[in-house]
Amino acid sequence: MAITYMTKEGYDRKMEEISYLETVKRPEISRAIAEARDKGDLSENAEYDAAKEAQGLLEMKIAQLKDLVANARIIDESKLSTDEVQLLNRVKIRNVDTGSEAEYTIVADSEADMKARKIAVSTPIARGLIGHKKGDVVEISIPAGTVRFEIVEISL
Repeated sequence: MAITYMTKEGYDRKMEEISYLETVKRPEISRAIAEARDKGDLSENAEYDAAKEAQGLLEMKIAQLKDLVANARIIDESKLSTDEVQLLNRVKIRNVDTGSEAEYTIVADSEADMKARKIAVSTPIARGLIGHKKGDVVEISIPAGTVRFEIVEISL
């Protein structure tokens, strides 16, 4: 698996999720399997099949999360700058053609959250902004076509 960059906060959230899945959800599913097993014939027991499937999905999720954190690199936020757009910067951009403005924080893929205006570093917009400075106009290809954005502000 590839290296994933994340903030200390993002890393801690993933560790909490692993802990919750292992200490709360895993025992719940084990109890459900035991209860279904106690009901008799397993060959025609839909509850048992469903519980076993849920267990498989849970174990897969735990393994994926453990793999993610095992390959995580914590970003040293004290070394961030606003000279040019980089991971963890908040960037205000203006669409050159329409004049509309938007503001996003560029984050690791595992921490993206559009409701919070956090876009993944792998998105076309983030990739197009990375490495550019305030005042630069960048052309970014998005599914709707090519859009020109001016970088209005870079902050932490």
